[in-house]
Amino acid sequence: MPREIHQISSLIAGCCKNDRNSQRDLYHWLYDYAIKICYRYISKTEEAEELANESFIKLFKNINQFDGNRTGEKEALLKGWFKRIVVNTCIDHLRRTHLKLVSQEISEEGETFADNQETGIDKLMYQEIIEAITKLTPVYRTVFNLFVIEGFTHEEISAQLNISVGASKSNLSKARHNLRKIITQQSAYKVYV
Repeated sequence: MPREIHQISSLIAGCCKNDRNSQRDLYHWLYDYAIKICYRYISKTEEAEELANESFIKLFKNINQFDGNRTGEKEALLKGWFKRIVVNTCIDHLRRTHLKLVSQEISEEGETFADNQETGIDKLMYQEIIEAITKLTPVYRTVFNLFVIEGFTHEEISAQLNISVGASKSNLSKARHNLRKIITQQSAYKVYV
């Protein structure tokens, strides 16, 4: 796996020249990284693998646009740039196939549950949480991932998914609520909502 700057630079240069060996090596190096991101958005294995591969096609097609001369570690810069490609590929796929978003504003009576502080959820293992996230509906899972994991603001989510800021907030709140229910059902932890 390439870790040294010259190895990463060499792979990028090779990919810019459409060198199949460089593309293969970069693919093998970043595949697990890409598939983990895809699984956060897509619950079906075949679909997640397809989106990871689609992301690599976009990476190789646009590798000339990668600015490796910026300040920072080249590995982190490349992974951050690729992460954005993978996330956008997943969002585009969800827009095309799964999301039937309802732009419903949060009303005072529509929001009936509060978000509690840390609970038993914090003690769960990573895999259990990811498994629970995949059980959310595509709408809730997407908003949850964008906000909690990717760090988007509600305004950014609103623009990305073409929904209102209120709908983003509502979907996040409902996703958290549903996630608590799912985790409570699949574990011995007692989580109070």
